[in-house]
Amino acid sequence: MSRSARTNDRFRPQGQGRPGARPGDTGRRSSAPQAEFALPVTVTPALPAAATFGELDIPVELLKMLTSLGLNEPFPIQAATLPNSLAGRDVLGRGRTGSGKTLAFGLALLVRTAGQRAESRKPLALILVPTRELAQQVTDALAPYARLLKLRLATVVGGMSIGRQAGALRAGAEVVVATPGRLADLIERRDCRLDRVNITVLDEADQMADMGFLPQVTELLDQVRPDGQRMLFSATLDRNIDLLVRRYLHDPVVHSVDPSAGAVTTMEHHVLQVHGADKYATATEIAARDGRVIMFLDTKHAVDQFTKHLLSSGVKAAALHGGKSQPQRTRTLAQFKTGDVTALVATNVAARGIHVDDLDLVVNVDPPNDHKDYLHRGGRTARAGESGSVVTLVLPGQRRDMARLMSDAGIRPQITQVRSGEAELSRITGAQAPSGVPVGGSGQVAERPKRGGAPFRGLGTRPGRAGRGGGESRRSAEAREIAEARKAARVRRGA
Repeated sequence: MSRSARTNDRFRPQGQGRPGARPGDTGRRSSAPQAEFALPVTVTPALPAAATFGELDIPVELLKMLTSLGLNEPFPIQAATLPNSLAGRDVLGRGRTGSGKTLAFGLALLVRTAGQRAESRKPLALILVPTRELAQQVTDALAPYARLLKLRLATVVGGMSIGRQAGALRAGAEVVVATPGRLADLIERRDCRLDRVNITVLDEADQMADMGFLPQVTELLDQVRPDGQRMLFSATLDRNIDLLVRRYLHDPVVHSVDPSAGAVTTMEHHVLQVHGADKYATATEIAARDGRVIMFLDTKHAVDQFTKHLLSSGVKAAALHGGKSQPQRTRTLAQFKTGDVTALVATNVAARGIHVDDLDLVVNVDPPNDHKDYLHRGGRTARAGESGSVVTLVLPGQRRDMARLMSDAGIRPQITQVRSGEAELSRITGAQAPSGVPVGGSGQVAERPKRGGAPFRGLGTRPGRAGRGGGESRRSAEAREIAEARKAARVRRGA
């Protein structure tokens, strides 16, 4: 059967209501929109799930490495997909972020490529990802296993030296981890060809579609071997990637395991209702907690302003957004992982592709635009079975939209009205008063913002009733206008 031949049957993921489903195929049912399952493809019966890595057809030395790392039993998405991907089948896998998708596709790709040698500029396996951070995370996760199997990895992303990346491809790399734009640039420069690629993985495919990468992705997929293996992994499978599934996957084995962050029992979801004038004082106290926290804001400017304020208040904070160079972003993430930075303030650039061990709190200072963004922001915590909390600060005018977003995500959050300095805020988030000693400064104590007051200038509230008492001050009106202008600019930029 050719790749272009497809049936019109609506598929049912393996283990979700399928008669005779095998143990291990099942995942938690989610209340997320079921339209995400309506992809017309042919469904191939799945091989039995693997209870241990030892049951899989992988080299002994690789099995020993997994055991030495304490990885004896695969996570559900790995147990379900690895028997099929190791057999060379196309796989369509849906698992929430942090569920172990990287090893689910990575082990199969490495094992099936082992023993081969790539020619100059002609890789044998390709992993496409949407962001630089995710590319680096995938590379870091797979590098030890690749070295063991004597495979060469090359990471191809924007923001780094294209000459150095071209050199790695010219020297020969069996496996390439790439973002679509930079890989397309290298192909145009004739530093890379994809006609020898036999295994292709799309990781976080829905994010690539959301970011507008579909034309580049399809152009790249048209260049790999047409009879090769394709694996598509994502936290969501919706209509945005219907084209990819129809066009490029051949009779895929379909698995949906732990599909929604809303179904994760180790994750708590809190909506904290705040008033506009108290929003950033509340956020500052959360940032000053003991332990690390990622805090999401809408714009680069807001991230930079809030980070500057946190540093002046005594919080070890750092900014992460698309305006930073790749070396800056890499250094900031490294400092956050070591604890030299305790509050990572970010735009959505950090919502995917960042894995930090023992991160137990994510805060949406600005609520996300849709349930997908919420799930991926929240997916930075409660990873690989650990526990964690997602907290969203919501102004009065945002409550209705937030309720709709949570419903779309299949989540029933705990809703609490809070103010800065209150015990309830501390109980939920660990919030505490910042030290007031500027970080990296002269040691001069910064004045704490007064209770209920805006902690610094330059950040207004998003549209909605700011403050209490029915009136709106000139500063509040200006802040509202600035916020509305920023929102309009984001719409124009497609952000």
